[in-house]
Amino acid sequence: MAEAILRHKVQGRTGIEIDSAGTGDWHTGENPDPRTVAVLLRHGIQEYSRARQIRTADFEEFDYIIGMDAANVKDILAWRGAQPEKVSLAATWQDPASTAPVPDPYYGSMGDFERVYDQLDEITDAILRKIDLKVEL
Repeated sequence: MAEAILRHKVQGRTGIEIDSAGTGDWHTGENPDPRTVAVLLRHGIQEYSRARQIRTADFEEFDYIIGMDAANVKDILAWRGAQPEKVSLAATWQDPASTAPVPDPYYGSMGDFERVYDQLDEITDAILRKIDLKVEL
């Protein structure tokens, strides 16, 4: 969901590459959860990607590697070839002292998916402000 929201916000800009990857391989190749797709569509976002697993090359290819919760960040930092200076917790983009996770709504209700969307909407705005992209938010 975070990737789709961020990609939507920078639509039409060149030189910006956004991707999403999990630390595990159990959903590789799958589309997002249908509830994620429904929430994205309700917010006018029609583009999303299939799941993939993080790879060592991501640390060279991307400037920022953002984990949704502390366990993700820990797993990312343990990855072969990890570059700790590129790794951050999503919530710290809004508040550097935050340790708040972006919860996984998988076992929750549609309301949980909407709440995660709202949280990610705010976090992605903060990301764009901090990296100083001039996009309409």
